[in-house]
Amino acid sequence: MLLHLSDNDQALLAGADGPAPQLAMRILTRMAELWRASTLLDIAGAHIDSTIYIGEAGLEYAERLAGLGARVRVPTTLNVSGLDEQHWQEWPVPAGWAEKAYRQMAAYQSMGANPTWTCAPYQTEWRPGFGQQIAWGESNAIVFANSVLGARTERYPDLLDICCAITGRAPAVGLHLAENRAGQVLFRLVDVPAAVQTDDTFYPVLGHLLGQVCGDRIPVIDGLEVAPNEDQLKALGAAAASSGAVALFHLVGVTPEAPTLDAALHSREPQQVVDVDMGALRRARAALTTADGDRLDMVVLGSPHFSLAEFRQLAPLLAGQRVYPGVQFLVTSGRGMALLARQAGHLEALEQFGGKLTVDTCILASPMLPSEVKLLMTNSAKYAYYAPGMLSTRVTFGSLADCVRSAVAGRVVRQEGW
Repeated sequence: MLLHLSDNDQALLAGADGPAPQLAMRILTRMAELWRASTLLDIAGAHIDSTIYIGEAGLEYAERLAGLGARVRVPTTLNVSGLDEQHWQEWPVPAGWAEKAYRQMAAYQSMGANPTWTCAPYQTEWRPGFGQQIAWGESNAIVFANSVLGARTERYPDLLDICCAITGRAPAVGLHLAENRAGQVLFRLVDVPAAVQTDDTFYPVLGHLLGQVCGDRIPVIDGLEVAPNEDQLKALGAAAASSGAVALFHLVGVTPEAPTLDAALHSREPQQVVDVDMGALRRARAALTTADGDRLDMVVLGSPHFSLAEFRQLAPLLAGQRVYPGVQFLVTSGRGMALLARQAGHLEALEQFGGKLTVDTCILASPMLPSEVKLLMTNSAKYAYYAPGMLSTRVTFGSLADCVRSAVAGRVVRQEGW
C-alpha cells in the first residue's frame, strides 16, 4: 500500500522547517510504510515514553533531536524519567547514571514538552477528550486513553512517539480508526457478587486475567453490576497492558464506546467467549504472588502513579501508626499529584508513618531499589507482574489496607475477603 503524503508532510520531509522535523518525518514515514498506512493524520497531543534512560542510544537520540532544534507541535507530556530529580540521592542510584538520566530529561524538556514526569498523564490538565487523535507511549496511559476517555491512539513505541509530537502527525492505522476498535473477546462475569466487584483488588486481578487471555486483542467485559471509579479502571487497564498487550477494553455500560454489548462488539460475533467466575478470579489473584512465607522488606505503591484520590484513601489508613523497623514504605507519583496531595494535607500522614514519597520515576525505571530488598508487597498488578523479572524480587499482592497492615506488622498480613 502506497503512503500518500500531504503537501505539508512532503515539505517537512524535504527539510523546509529544518533538520529536526525532517529527521522526525523520515522516521515517521518509514514506520508508516511498515505499518502499511495509506496516509498520516493530525494529532491533538502526545505523551513521550522515550524519557526513561536505559542506555547511551536513547540519550544520544534525544540529544541529537534537541541539538537540531527540535520543538513539539502539539501539547506534549513526558512519562516517568529515570530518577527523582530532587531526591535521587536518598536512594542507591549511581551518580554517573543519574547524570545521564538528567541529561535525557533536559533534552526532552528543551523540545517544549511539559515536564509532567508521570505515567498517568490523564491525571493532568492535558487530558484528551473523546474522539481526539493522540500519539501516546506508556502502556497504561494508552489503554486508559483509548478505553476510559475514548481518545484514539496506537501503542506508540519509544523513539517514535517524539517524532509524532515534532511533526504533529501519526500513521492512520490501528486504533486510530473506528473500524479497528470493535471488541474481540467477550468476558462474561458469572456469579461474581457485587461485594467483590466493589473491592479494589478485583480490578487489577480482572485486568491480569484479561491480558493473559487476550494478548493484544480487545476485551469486552459484560455483567458488571457496579460503577467503578477512575482509579479502579486505571488498575484494570494497567494490569491488562502488562500481562498482555491490551490497548483498549470495553466495559459494557461504563466505558464510552460500550453503552451496550452490541455497540462494544460493533454488531459482530466475538472471536472468543470466556466465562469469569470466582474460581478464575482466585487463580488470577494467586498468580500475582510469587513470594513464599511472610517476610517483608518493602511495600511499594503507585504503579500507575498515585492519584489525589488514592492519597486521600491512604492517609486515614496510616494515621496513628508507624512502619515496622527495617521495612520500607514507598509511594510513587507525579510531581503535580504530589503537590496537590501536599496542599490537601494528605502527605503528613505518610511522613509521620515513616513512609517515603518519590516523584517523577518508579522503581521499575530507576536503579533505586536497595540491594537488601528481596520481597516486595504491593496492591499493583503491574508491579507484581514486572518486579520478579525486572527487579529480581519476589512479590506479594494484596489490597491497600493489606499493604498498610503488613508494613506495620513487619510481615505479610492479608485479609482475603474473596
